[in-house]
Amino acid sequence: MSVEAIKPPMPALQAAHWHAIDRARLFPAEPSAHAPRILLLYGSVRPRSFSRLVTLEAERLLRDLGAETRVFHANGLPLPDDAPESHPKVAELREAVQWAEGMVWCSPERHGAMTATMKAQIDWIPLALGAVRPTQGKTLAVMQVSGGSQSFNAVNQMRVLGRWMRMLTIPNQSSVAKAYQEFGDDDRMKPSAYYDRVADVMEELFKFTLLTRDVSPYLVDRYSERKESAEALERRVELRRSA
Repeated sequence: MSVEAIKPPMPALQAAHWHAIDRARLFPAEPSAHAPRILLLYGSVRPRSFSRLVTLEAERLLRDLGAETRVFHANGLPLPDDAPESHPKVAELREAVQWAEGMVWCSPERHGAMTATMKAQIDWIPLALGAVRPTQGKTLAVMQVSGGSQSFNAVNQMRVLGRWMRMLTIPNQSSVAKAYQEFGDDDRMKPSAYYDRVADVMEELFKFTLLTRDVSPYLVDRYSERKESAEALERRVELRRSA
């Protein structure tokens, strides 16, 4: 008996929008050869910000692996809804997000949560810009720094937001405790298990970005949205016919 013959009936599915998995789209014959593009955000505007210093260490690691990077500095970024979307810092952030194939978010933990600076940056990134979803299918690594003992409150929050924004958040993450002890007078991170974890996270982000960037539109292609789009098109056609 063939596989086709034993398929159960699926009356709730609209067969026109339920597709077999296209393996050719998951394994492109000619993957992109350009350097992975990674945008790094950090959650503090202090003159000596340890989230910024960890972020800069992450950037050095990514560049050493072969990535093209940008670091967004949130100084001057207004609160969400407190300025028009045309504000120069908002426009800079949104352009960088569209440019990126992957992102790093690094926040201090304040009152058991990510900082307002970190959240403001994320809130200024829209779920959609016209027909483009600027974060959907892009890779994400999350890190945090703490002034005291190690905690994971901020990275856990950022994971939730990454999922909400349809990003592919990698399994590994970094939390640097007592961050003020981890940097020398040159603002470089000292050798430690914390540094090794940051290196692990950047290595993993680089690999995941290489694996997914060419196929991310297909990875996040959804039955429910194909169905909804088809129904929306039918409604528009019907409106034109009745006009």
